[in-house]
Amino acid sequence: MAKPKKQPRPKAVTPKGFRDYFGEEVTQRTEMLRTIAGVYHRYGFDALESSAVETVEALGKFLPDVDRPNEGVFAWQEVDENDKGDWMALRYDLTAPLARVYAQHRNDLPTPYRRYAMGPVWRNEKPGPGRYRQFYQCDADTVGTASMAADAEICAMLSDTLETVGIPRGDYLVRVNNRKVLNGVLEAMGLGEKAVARDNVLRTIDKFDKVGEAGVRELLTKGRLDASGAFIDGVGLSEDQAEPVIAFLTSKAADTAGTLANLRAAVGDSKIGADGIAELEQIGALLDAGGYGADRIEIDPSVVRGLGYYTGPVYEAELTFEIFDEKGRKRQFGSVSGGGRYDDLVKRFTGQEVPATGISIGVDRLLAALREKGRIAAQATGPVVVTVMDRDRMADYQAMVAELRNAGIRAEVYLGNPKNFGNQLKYADKRNSPIAVIEGGDEKANGVVQIKDLILGAKIAESATLEEWKERPSQFEVPRSDLVANVREILDNQD
Repeated sequence: MAKPKKQPRPKAVTPKGFRDYFGEEVTQRTEMLRTIAGVYHRYGFDALESSAVETVEALGKFLPDVDRPNEGVFAWQEVDENDKGDWMALRYDLTAPLARVYAQHRNDLPTPYRRYAMGPVWRNEKPGPGRYRQFYQCDADTVGTASMAADAEICAMLSDTLETVGIPRGDYLVRVNNRKVLNGVLEAMGLGEKAVARDNVLRTIDKFDKVGEAGVRELLTKGRLDASGAFIDGVGLSEDQAEPVIAFLTSKAADTAGTLANLRAAVGDSKIGADGIAELEQIGALLDAGGYGADRIEIDPSVVRGLGYYTGPVYEAELTFEIFDEKGRKRQFGSVSGGGRYDDLVKRFTGQEVPATGISIGVDRLLAALREKGRIAAQATGPVVVTVMDRDRMADYQAMVAELRNAGIRAEVYLGNPKNFGNQLKYADKRNSPIAVIEGGDEKANGVVQIKDLILGAKIAESATLEEWKERPSQFEVPRSDLVANVREILDNQD
């Protein structure tokens, strides 16, 4: 009889495009989300937690023209008694679920409805360096008002959020543009109803950050050679046709009034273009009234991301300080948030246009920025470790750790094999613990404990002389009754 085939063990590997997050990263993200939520709550926004799974029909804009509707999303088909059912998908972002929630519950929700949402989203896209298929978003949206006051408020709230989490004024800029102005430019070019040409122009405009004015001009007209030497075909416009786009992208002036004047020239007689400029003017005036000057928020026509999706004002928060890339070159940190007005999304469900505007913050990028600025420690501090010198006295050690925890101090008892004391200290080092507490039989008899300052000990081991070590011992004895007070003092001095 043949031997049954042994089932191979599963491989302990993270799925491609995903990653695991450990203690300090999770703690830092949680603290950031708590801080951001505090700003949103102060502005009057309510929390919403919607399902991580939506029907693919509800995600609508991601449906491709193929049998299996999973382009860009992780999708599967529910099976019923007829072997057919709804297609379901993990949410791609937090905005499409909001549109479904508002359409479903609009009779029970206030109008306008102001909500914020935080959580992971999933994208079935090719992963790359720093690009994962699961990541966190942090959104705030106002649904149900066409007032530019809602857009101005979103920009002000974004500015306040960045400063509250630790990005100082001068290290960021919230930039504002308007899709209607671009529509006016397309009208001025004579492309008002020519869908293919409009799409080609939009795709070209979206490359402005990468190729600059000259590159956009070439791509709109005859084409250009890219960095690799390959030739990229142009849209085929004449120089005169391309000029309104160039005027639009380069219309930023020394002040808002100058920028708006340049935009008026770029859109010519287009009514929708004039409407977009009027909206930018309103937003600028409202922000000025709230004390948000050009050092924090500015009108900038070079903001072109998402113009194919948004219907009015668009915003982007950019961090302006310099960092070094992987090749040691200086570059600006770049964008950490984007958003805008999307008045057509809820209409898919209701048949009626419902105005909406909002932003999304890239939490992981913002955390990376704070680390670059030294606003978040590279390594989080671990718990105070109460060592075990006598396993029969575990109750004494548990009493110590309970006192520390009740005083609000993070602490734990060593739960491994206590036989080798050196291994306990190695464990504390691996946990990045600030302090180890030691109580052997002699200490117990004398009513004292030993406190070992592990942070100071590491510094002394690196550079201190014998005399300095004697003056500042990293381990000392204190009365057992003074344990909490002494631990608290050391922790306060370490901060």
